[in-house]
Amino acid sequence: MTKILLVEDNEMNRDMLSRRLERKGFQVLLAVDGAAGVEMVGSHEPDLVLMDMSLPVLDGWEATRRLKADPATRHVPVIALTAHAMSSDRGKALEAGCDDYDTKPIDLPRLLAKVEALLAGAARGAVPAAP
Repeated sequence: MTKILLVEDNEMNRDMLSRRLERKGFQVLLAVDGAAGVEMVGSHEPDLVLMDMSLPVLDGWEATRRLKADPATRHVPVIALTAHAMSSDRGKALEAGCDDYDTKPIDLPRLLAKVEALLAGAARGAVPAAP
C-alpha cells in the first residue's frame, strides 16, 4: 500500500484530506509541524509527502529544503500545499525542492493526478520535473 505523509497543522484540513486519501486506497501518516514531518520521512519512509508550507516549529519551505538536502530522503517526492496561489509562491516552492505544487482549497482530482504522476515517476526511478 502506498504511504503518503500529510504534514498539515490545521486539524480540519488534516482530517478531511487524510480521510479522502484513505478512501482512495492510500495509507496516510500524519505530522502537525515541519520538524515532525522531516523526522517521520526518515523513520517511516513514505512514498510521497504532502507538505503544507505554513507550519509551526519548522515551516514547509525549510522542511522541504532539509529533506532534499539529505541523501537518505531526497528521493521522496514532495508536493507543496498552500493557500498562496501567486506564481511567485509556486516558484518559491519549487526552488525549495518541492516536486510539485497545489493550492488550497484542495481539488482532490487535481491533487490525485499530481500524486499519481509523481509516484509513477518515482517508480521509474526519476521524479519528473514540475511544469
